[in-house]
Amino acid sequence: MDVYEAIVSKRDTRDFTPDPVSDEDLRKILQAGRMAGSAKNQQLNRIVVVTDASDRARLAECGRFSDWIPSVPVVLVIVVPKEGGKGFDIGRMAQNMMVAAKGLGLASCPVTFHHEDCVRELLGFPEDHEAPMGVGIGHPAPPKEKRQSAPRIPLDELVDWDRWQA
Repeated sequence: MDVYEAIVSKRDTRDFTPDPVSDEDLRKILQAGRMAGSAKNQQLNRIVVVTDASDRARLAECGRFSDWIPSVPVVLVIVVPKEGGKGFDIGRMAQNMMVAAKGLGLASCPVTFHHEDCVRELLGFPEDHEAPMGVGIGHPAPPKEKRQSAPRIPLDELVDWDRWQA
């Protein structure tokens, strides 16, 4: 699958098979995250790979919309310093990993962790760091029903040229 096809066909998935992600695929996904650019090339983001079932169940309690986490075989938790960490850099890393997963035939979904202390207690990172989000990676489960994706707004509605037109 070429990069453009991976980007335009990727959909967030919250239903996974219990099959593990191979070490080779996981390393490729992590390498894609590592290669994401960062502000002033500071490379402040770190990733905690969570595969243990009981830890994933506890991690699900750290977000408001994360009840699907116990069913995904791998959660990549992005940890950043509270001072100096950039949300844009977190997003770039997450998107690289999700597109790489798609290219490998895997499914993914980003997740926000709303309860900082919950994640810190589980993963053991220092007080001056936080883990605002992660990415679930796994093999997609067969669709339960044929769902229609929400349509994207037309490109002409999204983009203005030279000046704001709306």
